[in-house]
Amino acid sequence: MILWTPVLASDGRPRYLQIADAIEAGIRAGELKAGDRLPPQRKLAERLGIDFTTVSRAYTEAHARRLVDSHVGRGTFIRGTARAAESADPRRMREADLSMNMPPDLRDPELLGQMREGLQAVSANLVPLLRYQSATGGEQDKAAASAWLTQRGLAPGLERIAVTPGAHATITAILSTLAHGGDTVLCERLTYPGLRAIAARLDLRLVGIEMDEAGIIPELLEVAIREHAPKALYLNPTLHNPTTRTMPEWRRLEIAEIVTRRGLPLVEDDAYGFVPPSPPTPLAALAPEQAWHIGGLAKCIGAGLRLAYCVTPDARGSFALAQALRAISVMPSPLCMALATRWIEDGTADRIRHALRLETEARQQVAASVLGGFAFEAQPHAFNIWLKLPAGAGRAELMGRMSGRHIGLMPSDAFTVAGEPGEHLRICLGGAISRDELRAGLLFLANTLSGGGWMG
Repeated sequence: MILWTPVLASDGRPRYLQIADAIEAGIRAGELKAGDRLPPQRKLAERLGIDFTTVSRAYTEAHARRLVDSHVGRGTFIRGTARAAESADPRRMREADLSMNMPPDLRDPELLGQMREGLQAVSANLVPLLRYQSATGGEQDKAAASAWLTQRGLAPGLERIAVTPGAHATITAILSTLAHGGDTVLCERLTYPGLRAIAARLDLRLVGIEMDEAGIIPELLEVAIREHAPKALYLNPTLHNPTTRTMPEWRRLEIAEIVTRRGLPLVEDDAYGFVPPSPPTPLAALAPEQAWHIGGLAKCIGAGLRLAYCVTPDARGSFALAQALRAISVMPSPLCMALATRWIEDGTADRIRHALRLETEARQQVAASVLGGFAFEAQPHAFNIWLKLPAGAGRAELMGRMSGRHIGLMPSDAFTVAGEPGEHLRICLGGAISRDELRAGLLFLANTLSGGGWMG
């Protein structure tokens, strides 16, 4: 172990980034060499007079830049030459949007290396990938999408598959083809905030349907159809955002029967469908003539790809979707499409999904151990929990108390379509933070709730 202590500036920059930058600079200057063991996190924290979690986050950041390797029981070591440091642009290592429900960052060096190999292979076709291409993907990318969707029990022809620039743009495009200003769209009473933004932009009226533990209540769906003559029904049936509930197959059959009998178009947002190992059958397989199925890649591979695979009810729907997408975004990124196709074809995508699944399980266990005295909904493969605040606690006050903590919180107001928002918070367990940082953030939350005299 070397006696290395970074010099921290008082320029307002996050200290964890300063430490990670200092490691990078030390490698370039030759002060830190391959195999050098960095000081233990607690000792460095004491030496610098800062929190242990800040140093932990700095070492995690250095690991993400491929500067160091960490070994349980042995410590953290400089990984190798400065080449990795020189290739990582610290300007790209900025804070993520904590309001989003993010999967945990990937940290396995072997898996990250495999992902980079795929990116390197794709770069061989760089020139053609910089051209304008189809609004809904070429045949090779649709074939990869078909192979991916087969894992969800869907086997549509390529003429019904569209590769799109993310689920959000796809929802916008679908609703713009199904409805016009002033029309009504049904959804869960608590729904994806992006749907609310889309509806407002398209001047659509959202009507929320009450839910039970199995999802929207069929009898209330029937009532809403009779009363509002909706143009579409939007559902997020697997690991529902924000409650984490998954609609069981028997309820899916009931909903599929209603939309088929009523001829009601169904927009199935399967954002989390690829995360659990054995999810229920998609609604699109139960009501294929009515369903627009959106299999986004943001949660199961990476949001930065901005890609989704959409299955339309028929070829005519595919044509309408292509026209709408062309007006919204021209085309999905050919570079991103090629990379996703490569990862699906060589098995990298499945490895990513498996790694995210395991890490998510571990983070849910952390949440359960820290917040066991509070009421919340959760599932082993959900990226969040849905916390019910103790009696007397207010979501606005708690959001204020948690300000500045590196953990994603969103109040119930953002999700509520019908009725008064309850005293709930969505707490994201993913993102760039480590398990230790997550535990520290949740402990602060638990202590805040307890210290506020809100335990009831």
